Amino acid sequence: MPSTARFVSRITRNTLALVLAGGRGERLKMLTDWRAKPAMPFGGKFRIIDFALSNCINSGVRQVYVLTQYKSHSLIRHLLRGWNILRGETGEFVELIPAQQWLDEEAWFEGTADAVYQSLDIIGANTPEYVLILAGDHVYKMDYGEMLAAHVAAEADFTIACHTVPVRQAHDFGVMAVDSRYRVTDFQEKPAEPATLPGDPGAALISMGIYVFSFEYLREHLLRDAADTQSSHDFGKDIIPHAVRNDHRVQAYPFSSAGIGNAYWRDVGTVDAYYEANMELLEATSALDLYNRDWHILTYQEQLPPAKFVDSGESGRMQRSMVSGGCVIGNSTIESSILSSNVHVGEQCELQGALVLPDCQIGSGVHLHRVLLDNGCVVPHGTRIGDDAAADASRFYRTDSGIVVVNREMLGQERRYLPTGMFYED
Repeated sequence: MPSTARFVSRITRNTLALVLAGGRGERLKMLTDWRAKPAMPFGGKFRIIDFALSNCINSGVRQVYVLTQYKSHSLIRHLLRGWNILRGETGEFVELIPAQQWLDEEAWFEGTADAVYQSLDIIGANTPEYVLILAGDHVYKMDYGEMLAAHVAAEADFTIACHTVPVRQAHDFGVMAVDSRYRVTDFQEKPAEPATLPGDPGAALISMGIYVFSFEYLREHLLRDAADTQSSHDFGKDIIPHAVRNDHRVQAYPFSSAGIGNAYWRDVGTVDAYYEANMELLEATSALDLYNRDWHILTYQEQLPPAKFVDSGESGRMQRSMVSGGCVIGNSTIESSILSSNVHVGEQCELQGALVLPDCQIGSGVHLHRVLLDNGCVVPHGTRIGDDAAADASRFYRTDSGIVVVNREMLGQERRYLPTGMFYED
């Protein structure tokens, strides 16, 4: 084995990962009314948080804490059922740290840095040399070991993973400037007018919300930030700008150096972005390769029967679509659609560009065009959604690009337990 591989493995063994999974994701509208964004289903059978956790396991980072806060029930249940896979007796774990109120405080986590600060005693008890901080609400594949090795080689105080995006998208992220050796020289959190890359006015360099810290540096500056009454206690708004202003050794690490496959990364923070990221999986050669056996995406999987296609005499059609376990499909036309687990589709339906989340029941003669059905919807026979923009907007939520979001409440159905024992919002 090459010496570089041994070097990376030593670093990953001395690294503790913190996955920040407490956010609601308000731009996803009603999809996160009853669950945290990291718990959102994705790609038919996964949850968004599965990508960050799978990256940890595949990278050899086997000490992982998940910090939760907002509407965390379905997220916690998913983690307890599906991520109890490591050997605790060897010091490996994926464990939860729920938000806690301190005796002298009335608030929950006030920002991303505060969430980590409130967990410093738990982190320190593991005596890590390095701390890897991850957002739990992005979809990507990345070898964190490569980034950790670059952090050590650069003798950095901390390192920020960065990605190049069109400048029109950059205002939703932290935007940075770097020198020729990728040392960060400027950082602006969600600027109205993002700085562009030298020589490329159409692109900007953004923070991916992935940080590597030397633990002692992290501890020192979280304590300093906690004592600052003017701080919002956030990495992007406070910790990073302070370090850059005071000439600390802040390195940027390009995602292209550690991305698996085509360096695919998506912030699925809006309804349109979430829908489009799912639909990208239907491409013949998707940039996010879910079939790569060298970099598995792990998840909790309910024990389900295979998908079944029922033919009652007339020909149905399935084209450019994904169908998950437990689905039963009648004589219907399914095009450019994703059916998640336990979806039943009746006879003579037409689904085109439909993203159907788990446990939905679709009656016969239903037409769905560019529709996102939330968990557990029961769509009555003959329903048509996606053909009439005005009618859709009056009953459901319709984005500017024409994606129609439908949940049980919009269909006049109460929130209840499903046969699988899950609430429809899970």
